Amino acid sequence: MKLDFIKNTKRNAIAYFISQCVATVLPFLRKTLFLWILGSEYLGLNGLFFSILGMLMLSEMGFGEAIVCYMYKPVAEDNNELLCAYLRFFKKVYQFVGAFIFISGLCVMPFLKHFIHGHIPADVNLYILYFMFLLKTAIGYFFFAYRGSIFAAHHRGDITTYIGIVTGATEFILSCVVLYLTRNYYHYVLVLIACALLNNVSVMVASRKYYPELVPRGKLPPQDIKRIISDVKAIFMHKIGAVLSSSFDTLVISSFLGLTFVASFGNYGHIKSAVGGMAGGLCYSMLGGFGNKIYTESKEENFKLLMKAHRLLMCIILWGGAMLLALYQPFMIIWTKNDPTLIRHFLTPLLMVIWFYELQSRETLRMFKNAAALWQPDKWKSVVAGVTNLTLNLIFINVLPSEYKLDGVILATLLTDIFIQMPWESYAVFTAFFGKKEAIRYWRQQTVYMLLAILFSGATWGAAYAIPIDGVQGFFVKGIVAFTVSLGLLLAVFREDALSVLKKVVFRKKGEA
Repeated sequence: MKLDFIKNTKRNAIAYFISQCVATVLPFLRKTLFLWILGSEYLGLNGLFFSILGMLMLSEMGFGEAIVCYMYKPVAEDNNELLCAYLRFFKKVYQFVGAFIFISGLCVMPFLKHFIHGHIPADVNLYILYFMFLLKTAIGYFFFAYRGSIFAAHHRGDITTYIGIVTGATEFILSCVVLYLTRNYYHYVLVLIACALLNNVSVMVASRKYYPELVPRGKLPPQDIKRIISDVKAIFMHKIGAVLSSSFDTLVISSFLGLTFVASFGNYGHIKSAVGGMAGGLCYSMLGGFGNKIYTESKEENFKLLMKAHRLLMCIILWGGAMLLALYQPFMIIWTKNDPTLIRHFLTPLLMVIWFYELQSRETLRMFKNAAALWQPDKWKSVVAGVTNLTLNLIFINVLPSEYKLDGVILATLLTDIFIQMPWESYAVFTAFFGKKEAIRYWRQQTVYMLLAILFSGATWGAAYAIPIDGVQGFFVKGIVAFTVSLGLLLAVFREDALSVLKKVVFRKKGEA
């Protein structure tokens, strides 16, 4: 079946926007309460555990991504028997992965103290807490998470997103109440475990309601299993590099600088990720639709859609990056109560904004690459980048002055992304699916956007910086000025695009796909 791209994208975008607001505000409020009640060292433990478990989740190897992408074709052909076979295969894989993560996680426990520089809070047992976080991670693989692939393949991610909103809000309320009343880290983590289970059960119930005909049954043809395993090997290479580039950042900071620096890095990164979620949400909303159009439209039509989506995405990125640079430090000063151990000099937020722009400007191309299952051409990309990033991390953290060591970790990631990740993944898409002519058009457009990013961010930051008011009042005044300047520049450059998209998405004719 040919899915309704615009209708489903609107559904997914609205759901993801609400989700992003919830995922930005609620964790921020909880993180603030966590910071004020328990302190930065506990926040650093959170970041450390998530980084270690992120590495263990490599054992999933990318089966989820591969199977969802292979489900796009049977959805387009209304082949429910094949969809059911994929679902059964996915279920078996995830049960095995969950067991492997749990056992591997137990093997890591004796070495936990070696990942921490300095002391840990005296009133916690490091091993019990880690075991609880490990259990929370494994739950997702044992209990029905594989059924979320049904919604992704049908371009209906809005359903799982709304489930996540409800369970996320429940987790927020319960965890904050427990944290405030008991001031006990163990009770807080128990709430996280319970809500993780609730989310997975809810996905299972919803999948049976919307797609009762899709159940785990049947057997995949041997050639399909062979093709999946081949692509999973390539995805696994990507995931190894991603872990080396992200989780190892936190481990290096924890090992060489301590948990307070992990908390500071996490705080700045949280703001960057929250703003980046706006752009990521747009791509997430379109992913299933792109997967369907790859099998129902020509390459020329797919490239036109890619360029339109990228231009719309860049409007969000240019505006978000400008606002981020202008308000980063004023917000962090208020949020952390000007704690000198958590506030960094201006270079840190500047590098974070560059990192934000670099990551998000690649999002459309990466989204299309995943939808088209183009994992083989650049399977070594993330490994090379990850090893390079880890090497640069160790060099910078040893040679840079103490006040710039954390910036060196960010700079290492930026350099590897710009000089390895970005050109390599572009080469993969434009040689394996499109062509040289399309690559030239794409990079010409990217160059223009880079120059606009410098203009927008510089002008917005300069206008906000000129406001001689500090504190909460100053933050709001600077926010109004930054919003006005950045939005004015955006409308001056992209006015026709904004009106065109608004007309097509909001006021499109009935039945138009």
